[in-house]
Amino acid sequence: MTDTRTALLNLIATHSFRLGDFTLASGQKSDYYIDCRTTTLHAEGGRLSGLVLYDLIRQHFHSAEAVGGLTMGADPLVSNAASASAWALADYNEIRALSADLDFDPDDEPAPALIHGFLVRKAEKTHGTGRKIEGFLKKGAPVVIVDDVCTTGGSTITAIEATRESGMNVAGVLCLVDREQGGRANIEAAAGAPFISVFTARDVRTAHIALQPR
Repeated sequence: MTDTRTALLNLIATHSFRLGDFTLASGQKSDYYIDCRTTTLHAEGGRLSGLVLYDLIRQHFHSAEAVGGLTMGADPLVSNAASASAWALADYNEIRALSADLDFDPDDEPAPALIHGFLVRKAEKTHGTGRKIEGFLKKGAPVVIVDDVCTTGGSTITAIEATRESGMNVAGVLCLVDREQGGRANIEAAAGAPFISVFTARDVRTAHIALQPR
């Protein structure tokens, strides 16, 4: 997954990172801004982010039945991670079907599990079912919360609280880019579960500078 991670980092550094004078959603001032949606909604960036997150879920949260997060930063991450699980299972089943002609025993490794998706609304719908959770919803199910950029962790914590209120159990939290401004501690305290970031803002800044023309 190293090449996939590197390719994803370079896309974020190219498409999502900007230097300047910015005010963040948290109210903090910053000399840089990261808008991961320009990468996660990019065709290749979406594919790569889904693969990376699905790989982390399989490594660290293998019991998870679904992945979800607060709309709209989490939307493409949720969709692409869920799709990555379906592609992995389809590939496994194809190899299994061809195993009679190959030097491969499909029973040597377990079949990849499908990871479904759900989204957390910022407010409950005032019509229809009135749900705050859209998509997968199963009481007692272990799930993983995802977010694109974590600063103080406010949006991620909102998703954690809504997920718990729905009756699901938060097994862990994944963040694409951690700005390392207190979010990790706040999220871990709220989730009572591990927090894993794919990259830090320092990683992205370093890659951004390295990719600039000399």
